[in-house]
Amino acid sequence: MNSILPWIILLTPLASAVVIVLFTLKWKAVSSFISIAAVLVSFTCSCLIFTQSSLTTAEFTWIDIGSAFKVPLGFTLDQLSRTMLLVVSGVGATIHVYSLGYMRNDEGKSRYFAALSLFMFAMLGIVLANNFVMLFIFWELVGFTSYVLIGHWFHRDAAADAANKAFITTRIGDFGFMIGILMIWMATGSIIFSEVTPRMPAIASHPGFVTIAALLIFCGAVGKSAQFPLHVWLPDAMEGPTPISALIHAATMVAAGVYMLVRVAFVIQASQSALLVVAWIGTITAAMAALIATQQNDIKRILAYSTLSQLGYMIMAVGLASNDAAMFHLFTHAFFKALLFLGAGSIIVMLHHEQNIWKMGGLSRKLPITFVTFAIGALALIGCPPFSGFFSKDAILALAYERNTPIFIVGLFTAFLTAFYVVRLLVIVFFGDTRSEVARQSRESPLVMTGPLIVLAFLAAWGGFGFFARNFLALPIEKETGLLVPVLAFGALIAGSGLAIGIYRNLANEPIEIEVLCHKFYFDEFYSWLINWTQELLAHISAFFDRWIIDTGVVDGSSRGTWGVGALLRLIQVGNLQAYAFLFGLGVVSVIYFAVFR
Repeated sequence: MNSILPWIILLTPLASAVVIVLFTLKWKAVSSFISIAAVLVSFTCSCLIFTQSSLTTAEFTWIDIGSAFKVPLGFTLDQLSRTMLLVVSGVGATIHVYSLGYMRNDEGKSRYFAALSLFMFAMLGIVLANNFVMLFIFWELVGFTSYVLIGHWFHRDAAADAANKAFITTRIGDFGFMIGILMIWMATGSIIFSEVTPRMPAIASHPGFVTIAALLIFCGAVGKSAQFPLHVWLPDAMEGPTPISALIHAATMVAAGVYMLVRVAFVIQASQSALLVVAWIGTITAAMAALIATQQNDIKRILAYSTLSQLGYMIMAVGLASNDAAMFHLFTHAFFKALLFLGAGSIIVMLHHEQNIWKMGGLSRKLPITFVTFAIGALALIGCPPFSGFFSKDAILALAYERNTPIFIVGLFTAFLTAFYVVRLLVIVFFGDTRSEVARQSRESPLVMTGPLIVLAFLAAWGGFGFFARNFLALPIEKETGLLVPVLAFGALIAGSGLAIGIYRNLANEPIEIEVLCHKFYFDEFYSWLINWTQELLAHISAFFDRWIIDTGVVDGSSRGTWGVGALLRLIQVGNLQAYAFLFGLGVVSVIYFAVFR
């Protein structure tokens, strides 16, 4: 049965952005109402689509060049896209409502909600796209809107720089993504997912080509999901408003890379070499980000590095050829990570935008609702039973135990680190004595901010149970590993948590400083050095060539030469008839001399 519901889901946020920009930019309350109403309409329609498995929608031809190239405007409405529609629009709706409290006094509130609606339009387009061209267009629009949102407070240099960094870094991955799409189109003659899938076996006889195409497509996920070595933009993106951090980190931008890899698994899983690279990139990212998080003091940056680490787990699952495990962790992560960021936002607002955890302390008494909900999200993040992260993370560890022992060992070590830095965060922020005057005067956030926290806390607590999760997606089924993996994972949790409590209880300052972790493995410094010796060096060489060879030598040289010839000719233009007669005679004599004697 054809339906217009997918079009309503997609176009309502776009209409909201257009209306706000063109008509209601001066009225902040009206703009926020329009944006929230739009996302609620998309969420309601997503719920209706989710309940109707036989639903289809009309498809329109956008570009048609015979059999050479055809791009439709059509949607994919399978179980995967239906679930992602619910997650994106549902989590997005809670963040919209939360933003009413967080951004209530912001001068750019209307601009913020317009960009938020445009971001939702782009992300929903990625979820619904049924071909590579549509996917790539919405993919780039997500990058643009994230640039606008991260740089919302553009008058701050740090926010403007972070927006530029995010935009430029993700473009590097997107360039590889584009080349990979072109290779798939060249090899199969189509960019429509349903047409490419059955044609993939025909190019399996060229494993090198398939591997290169798969890895180039993976580059898009490396950029958008901030995997090593393009991970450097995500922590700096914390310069944007906290609700934007929640939206980017939970169920939208960074999750888009994992969703894309699952959607095009027919390409990734066609090459075992590509799968191995994908798995190890995810594993390295998970461990590296967890190590860095142990030495961070900014509450949002700690959560940012935890996002990097959890995304590494998802990419690891994709590389181990288990889309179900990757999506299961994406599903649970959307709830508890949105909860943690919004909880952090509640703390930051009530502490007048203080983000240093060493200036907090004792907040469990000052912000009880925030504390309880944040603790639920933290327990889900570290995989504490029976919270949602326990089920999805253990599924990935069990998968790694079955298929790649070295990856399992690194994954288990990452679980230990996760428990350590998350419990460290809880102990410093919520327990002990208050460490600043602003912390002593803090109080609970208003209902418009705590309400979404309560909803997300419920989902973070129950979202991993089979009776709930299997209604939305296929749960991973691995071989029987017994109690070994859960016991090892729980042991890592207890060891990491106990170590954090033992070290940080009742402390007022950081007792451990590891320079290489404080400086994030010097990636930013390395990239600065690399840019200086490549891009900047090339720029200086080009500037020298332009200034001294082209301008001075060619352009200025030819003009000065012409001027010199003219100056010499002016010397013989004396205005005297006898002089002209003498010069004429001299010329005649010269001609005769050369004609006779030469």
